[in-house]
Amino acid sequence: MTRNMTRTALAAVLALGVAAGGALVAPQAAMAQKAPKPPKVKLSKGFVTAAQPAQTALNAMVAGDAASEAAAKAAVDAAVAAVAGPDDSYTAGSLLLNLGSKAKKPEYQRQGIQMMIDSGKADPTTALQLYAAGGQLAYQAKDYVGAERYLQAAIDGGSTDASLKVMLGETYISNNEVAKGMATLKSAIEGSKAAGQVAPESWYRRGLASAFRAKAINEAGEFGALLIKDHPTSANVGVAATIVREMANYGGQDTLDLMRLMGRSTGFAETRDYIEYIEAADPRRLPGETLDVIAAGIASGKLRANDLFITDVKTQATSRLAADKASLVGYEADARKPTATETTITGAADALLSYGKAAAAEDLYKLALAKPGVDANRALTRLGIAQFDQGKYADAQASFAKVTGPRVPMARLWAGYAASKANPPAAPAPAPAQ
Repeated sequence: MTRNMTRTALAAVLALGVAAGGALVAPQAAMAQKAPKPPKVKLSKGFVTAAQPAQTALNAMVAGDAASEAAAKAAVDAAVAAVAGPDDSYTAGSLLLNLGSKAKKPEYQRQGIQMMIDSGKADPTTALQLYAAGGQLAYQAKDYVGAERYLQAAIDGGSTDASLKVMLGETYISNNEVAKGMATLKSAIEGSKAAGQVAPESWYRRGLASAFRAKAINEAGEFGALLIKDHPTSANVGVAATIVREMANYGGQDTLDLMRLMGRSTGFAETRDYIEYIEAADPRRLPGETLDVIAAGIASGKLRANDLFITDVKTQATSRLAADKASLVGYEADARKPTATETTITGAADALLSYGKAAAAEDLYKLALAKPGVDANRALTRLGIAQFDQGKYADAQASFAKVTGPRVPMARLWAGYAASKANPPAAPAPAPAQ
């Protein structure tokens, strides 16, 4: 089978919008959200003398103007040098934070935040905001040890911003603590659901993208399933299936069942998806399903009817279609005989499933599973698909849950899609500000 998945998978991850160090709210803006009152401070005379020109220089600073920025930096440095106690330190830290915000210099912001925290003068609400902002800055700077320290302090201090736990999970993953990070991300999603709200879609996508970057195929299946279950859009099914397909490096029969999920959800993102499905179905084996995929691809505009590959495959499939359909009745009858072998039964079941005869296919897959030598995981996957096609979503989930081995990530995606059909999710909660 021809494979050309790298571009697709990378595009899918980029579409998640959660590349490492993704967009975050600036610390100054994050701190302004609750607008805490500044603490009452008693400043030393020496510090006041230095701080007043620093504030004046900051007020006069023009963004992008090197001279005014240099003047403000020199004045703020002088104020920092004049610090004589905790009250001075808190105020000097706020000057540094303001300088960093205006100059777009995260290193100044981080220094200012640390001074404000170390002063001990921040009230509990402000302290939580400082830790959260410090965690964001440290994460962006790839100081994952620092980010973990800040974010954990915010969480332990009682922050109700659940997105901090999501970022903490990403921090663990970025610091090669993949298992811990994935568990933290899932905990954030589950915590939101326990509170009666569907977590923001971006959290699931972060987990999926993080699993992709960490090459954690099982976690990719888990987050993909959660994403599909709680946010069952065609795009989400498509991106989850694309990432699992890339990571799992499936063979033809496995790919076929994953592409069937994309087909049923109209989750195809590009021409290559249709081609992979056509190649996995094979016009010599499943001519009816192959022709259905071609028709869907042409209707979507992603396949061209006059493409040489398409015309060749269509010719092959069409030449076999009538005979293949005519053989279904006899094939099914043979499969139901007590002496039928596993190969006969699964072959008939596969043919029936490809023509949309889901009820008959379900019966035969159940018979096949009782036979020695059956590929149980393939049969269970297709049994679940047959049940899904009949709207028997609970039964389908049960069948997918029995799958073991390399097909597990795929089965999880199917189970997530079945769950979304059985219990359509409520409207998700808006993503909290970060």
